[in-house]
Amino acid sequence: MTEVFLTETMSETERQVLTVWLARREAESGQAPVTVATTDPELAALTLRDDDPTLTPVRVVWMPDTAGSHRGQRFRDVLSARDPLHLGVKAQRRVLQHDPARCRVVAGDGAPLSELRDRLAERGGGSLPEFVRRQAALALERAERSLLGTQYKVSRFVVEEITDTHRFTAGVKQLAAQSNRTIVDVDDQARSALDEMVAAQSRRAIALWDQLGRYFSRAYRLDVDTTRFEELRELNREHSLVFLPSHRSYLDPLVLRPALLANDLPLNHVMGGLNVSFWPVGPISKRSGTVFIRRSFGSDDVYKWTLREYMRFLLNKRFNLEWYIEGGRSRTGKLRPPRYGLLTYLTQAFTESDASDVYLVPVSIVYDQLYEVSAMAAEAHGAAKKKESFRWMIGYVRAQGQRRGVAHVTVGRPLSLRDALAQEDDQRLAIQKTGIEVCHRINEVTPITASSLTLLAFLGIEDRALTVDELGFILGPLVEYITARKLPTAGDVDLTNPQVIRKALFTHVDAGILERFDDGDERVYHLGKDQGLVAAFFRNNTIHFLVVRAIAEMVLMKAVDEQFTDPLADGWAEALRIRDLLKFEFFFSDKNTFREELRSELSLVDPAWEQDLHEPEHAQRILGQVRPYLAHRVLQPFLDAYEVVADHLLDVPVSTEFDEKRFVTACLGLAQQRRLRQQIASSESVSSELFATALQLARNRELIGSDDPGVPERRRAFADEIRTLVRRVREIRAIAHAKLDTLNEPEPGR
Repeated sequence: MTEVFLTETMSETERQVLTVWLARREAESGQAPVTVATTDPELAALTLRDDDPTLTPVRVVWMPDTAGSHRGQRFRDVLSARDPLHLGVKAQRRVLQHDPARCRVVAGDGAPLSELRDRLAERGGGSLPEFVRRQAALALERAERSLLGTQYKVSRFVVEEITDTHRFTAGVKQLAAQSNRTIVDVDDQARSALDEMVAAQSRRAIALWDQLGRYFSRAYRLDVDTTRFEELRELNREHSLVFLPSHRSYLDPLVLRPALLANDLPLNHVMGGLNVSFWPVGPISKRSGTVFIRRSFGSDDVYKWTLREYMRFLLNKRFNLEWYIEGGRSRTGKLRPPRYGLLTYLTQAFTESDASDVYLVPVSIVYDQLYEVSAMAAEAHGAAKKKESFRWMIGYVRAQGQRRGVAHVTVGRPLSLRDALAQEDDQRLAIQKTGIEVCHRINEVTPITASSLTLLAFLGIEDRALTVDELGFILGPLVEYITARKLPTAGDVDLTNPQVIRKALFTHVDAGILERFDDGDERVYHLGKDQGLVAAFFRNNTIHFLVVRAIAEMVLMKAVDEQFTDPLADGWAEALRIRDLLKFEFFFSDKNTFREELRSELSLVDPAWEQDLHEPEHAQRILGQVRPYLAHRVLQPFLDAYEVVADHLLDVPVSTEFDEKRFVTACLGLAQQRRLRQQIASSESVSSELFATALQLARNRELIGSDDPGVPERRRAFADEIRTLVRRVREIRAIAHAKLDTLNEPEPGR
């Protein structure tokens, strides 16, 4: 069978290299090679031949100079990044002379002309020369990856591959009929949407984006838990992976990207909002894998269908995807509820694709420090969010010049989308449960850091300053608790060591979150002015591990307040009531698992807690054994904020109309007043974010947006419920403070 080599546009140096390679092939086979350039008119004549030649694409490849790579420190150096695989003419001659091993010739998989004709016919017909040209380029891309690795896996001819099919044509016709529009009109809109969203990857942009990423995130040392990467590589051989990280910072994609590449995983197609597509970051990131989609689709059925078709294409080609399941950056530091839009489109694309399965990959990303937290704290106090722009980006990038500790990346247990969807007949319910399960898996691998633990000690104690010894007294039992529960940790969390405490303290002092006072007889540390929300952000990274313990303490306090008739039943009912109250703040396990978690927490306090339950002083004894006390550090900020909302609801007229923005603004003023009067323990509770989730609960309980005559009574009951919980959590705080004060009591005889 005749073999024809398909070539591309080449430089004179590349032509010489290919000539030598072809001569070697001729010597091996005894047949003179035939070449046709894919840009030549001869290609059209080739496709008309009836002797069925095998078409084999070939390309000269220049390997990247790994030895010469360096980390640029100046912005102009970063922007000068060149395409590492397409050298200039002079550079080609220089490399061929001094480092010829970097010059290779690759041949893609050949295919008979008849097979290519059949493939085109199956897709719906079209230009055979153009189809051959595309198939040759795609075959060469696959061949190059065997040399270059997965970093340079790029999607090519995406719009053409999607639109030149029977499926696309049929879909356009159906949409046109449904919307009473012309086929041409719908076709133009769908192609325009594809042009807007498709990541037009180029290797130069990939190299530039990698340089930019390293420069933008230079404030951090990267700490990657590699435990699950072998499993991911194995899954990725057969299936697309969809990475769903927690979202703390604009830097998240730039932190995750090198973590994946260093562990031999290909670039992701990152689904991003059009709000960050401004020049110059937008054009560069679009050409290196970012898929810019609109923030809202409304009733645009053509756009929705086009997005599904694009995602289906990516799944069929086994490309990996990435987006942030929370929908936006966390303003509080804890995981936000999942957004189901993209997960719904993925599900629909998967069910219509040829993929046997898709794996969702939960990823936790946490930072020791973050520049943007102060801005988010200001927004929570009522300040307007600054719009992203080029000028904003310059300021953001400059701020990364200061060292801010470590960025921790941890991968959770992958979740089979096929298996998750099979759990429910109702697809909508299945998608919701899948999103929540992904969030659970993110939380379970989010590591506890020395940074977050240190700040935990300064929250829930009003404005009290602490010595290093007092910090050890507070955090020592907490470290023992973390060890007993075998919770995931990052770095050295042996905070019983004063040196380790000082190291964590200095990080926060340098960032301005903590301040120190040296003029007394002993140095003390305290929260900086208006830093409550900032400190809470880092504490909240791992607060989910502590919530059930805090609820257990609240149950014990109620048992002390009220003698339970049936301690087990009454205690369980109270735990469920608090769980329901906080269901919009935290991800709780199902009720059976939650019951076992609660029992485990009580057993950690007192292994014999179930004995003598009916003794009047039993609950008091168990509460006195608690080490450490967590309810006031974990729950009080939320309960104080909820109390503000509950009290203000008593003054709002009952109506089907409810102005949430005006209500939250009023709550900010009321909360600030209470903070000034020391009626609220921390500025953390002066937060529009917390007021918003409290209002979610109010809607759930039909306290707003209804003119039902029973609303006033339900509002009063809600306010009484919150006030009781606030009183109890303050009593727990008083117990904790009393124990802390014993550290400073003089020894007997002195």
